[in-house]
Amino acid sequence: MYYQTVSAEKWRHIWVVGDLHGCRAQLDAQLLQHHFDVQQDLLLSVGDLIDRGPDSPGCLQLLSEPWFRGVRGNHEQMALAALAGDDPMLWMMNGGAWFWQLKGAELISVRHALKRCAELPLILHLALADRVVVIAHADYPASQYQLGQEVDWHQVVWSRDRLGRHQRGRSAAIDGASDFYFGHTPLEQPLNVANQHYIDTGAVFGNRLTLVRLQ
Repeated sequence: MYYQTVSAEKWRHIWVVGDLHGCRAQLDAQLLQHHFDVQQDLLLSVGDLIDRGPDSPGCLQLLSEPWFRGVRGNHEQMALAALAGDDPMLWMMNGGAWFWQLKGAELISVRHALKRCAELPLILHLALADRVVVIAHADYPASQYQLGQEVDWHQVVWSRDRLGRHQRGRSAAIDGASDFYFGHTPLEQPLNVANQHYIDTGAVFGNRLTLVRLQ
């Protein structure tokens, strides 16, 4: 399942959050601060719920909340590969060692939650009243967006090429949607350039978690 559509009509407010990396307490504090209502509001994630931070299991619990949707990040991808029998070293070297410290019921629960990450889309298509917003982990690797279009899925999850072009002053909009929200690369503050928004502000490294209201 590469694309998933989200209808805005049933929600009061819709927010998108940067890479969590186990920082569930920071998320809960921000949701409280912004008066997030689990009955009326929706939270969207740019991926990388797990690894490096103190509470990966707590962030994985978001997958079972009716007020949450997210895309798969490269850290979920590394976890899925390790669980499928690939060499786990890549995941362990990138913050996945916490998984091997789990025991008993918590290990079983987390293993089930990680397997649910395989069901996460790579791209969320959010149809708002006046615009279309696209959410992916690292990039939408095309100059034109179209719902259902084939793109290089490895680049969607891993690529920093477009961000590098922005940083070298070679920015270009992506046609076909109003706004694109990405995470993946920790920045000191959100980067908004052309119609693209990079919102991984490195909460796991002591910076502020970025939460943006879309509706």
